Amino acid sequence: MKKKILLFTFLIITTFSFAQRTNSSPYSFFGIGDQAQLKSVEEIGMGLMGGALSSEYQLSFTNPASYASLKWTTYVFSGGNKVTTIDDGDETQTSSAASLIYIAMGIPIKGNQGLVFGLQLNTAVGYSLLDQTFEDIDGENTLVETNLLTGEGGTNRVFLGYAYQFPFNLNVGLEAAYVFGGIDNSVVNRRLGVNLPTKHKTDSYVKGFSFKLGAQYNKNISDDLKLKFGASAETSSELNERGTEQLETFQNIQGIDVPNNILYSEDYTATIKSPIKTTLSSGIGQDNKWFVGADFTFQKALEFDGGIYDDITTYQYKNSSTISFGGFYTPKFNSISSYFNRVTYRAGANYKKLGLVVNGTDINEYGMSFGVSLPMGLKISNVNLGFELGKRGTTDNNLIKENFYNFRLSLSLNDRWFRKQKIY
Repeated sequence: MKKKILLFTFLIITTFSFAQRTNSSPYSFFGIGDQAQLKSVEEIGMGLMGGALSSEYQLSFTNPASYASLKWTTYVFSGGNKVTTIDDGDETQTSSAASLIYIAMGIPIKGNQGLVFGLQLNTAVGYSLLDQTFEDIDGENTLVETNLLTGEGGTNRVFLGYAYQFPFNLNVGLEAAYVFGGIDNSVVNRRLGVNLPTKHKTDSYVKGFSFKLGAQYNKNISDDLKLKFGASAETSSELNERGTEQLETFQNIQGIDVPNNILYSEDYTATIKSPIKTTLSSGIGQDNKWFVGADFTFQKALEFDGGIYDDITTYQYKNSSTISFGGFYTPKFNSISSYFNRVTYRAGANYKKLGLVVNGTDINEYGMSFGVSLPMGLKISNVNLGFELGKRGTTDNNLIKENFYNFRLSLSLNDRWFRKQKIY
């Protein structure tokens, strides 16, 4: 068992020590990037629904109370690839980004408790935008100015969750997380008649803590049928950002940008305040057979204070919300004669008010998803696949519309620990 723990810890450290481009969306320019879906692949396959669900052998990240239902030690690894088609109203362009999404381990304790820890992608920055200005000079349409905006980086979260199951069908859980990461943004300006281009750049590091509370309750309405309810709340928290803002001129020598003169450089600090985020969930189903349910998540506006955020007027944040619904179906969980009867099929949809307002326009997102869990042989371990199709934004008011296809893959590996050996 010690060897397994050491191996898992090694995987966490080495996997996330590599820099990865985790996003390809222009909307990741705002704030500290796109908020990642802090969901398992199984939940994503059900339209992001999962606050009322728990499992003996699979992890659900929406509600930490679900950890108390674990009966098997569970390892999970997940990666994905997102393909985005960007439409600015005049032309379209396609980009993609692949990344590791999460790695986690769940450990059951004494039959009615669960401990889960791991590492997840939290926010992601990844964009490259070219803005060109043309003017009529001597009867010709002439390029007079270009701005190249680029950004990369993001934040991750290390989390530890604990849950307890009471004898009257009530689970309660708590999760603590440490958020950390670096973000680099730059704008390169070139103008007709100006010899040296300028670059405005910010390099920053973000860190802070967050906490989540959760509860789940099951009500039997027949021998097999259950009503399930869930509620979770991520408490209000603050992230601290420290960075450097710099303006410099540079020259291009043999295709390489070489700094010429630093015009301005100053360190800054800022805070990102996140109000309480609440998720309410309910559904009905039969254990290991089928389930349908819905989640509703809401949060007041994020607040950015200090540093480079004080003078921003082109965008703002307001209250956000997400409604999601979906479910799963497994023909026969313990079938021996048919492999496909043990496959779990999932589907769902969601609608998000992201709480981001750009040029006076609300940025919203729609999505629908599908998924399957493929058993590995006759064991309960699974290969989980999730497919998500969606749309975000609009081309109104000189904005950008995104159509995206998101593919997720995870391995859910299960084992029994702390079993007393029997001597016959």
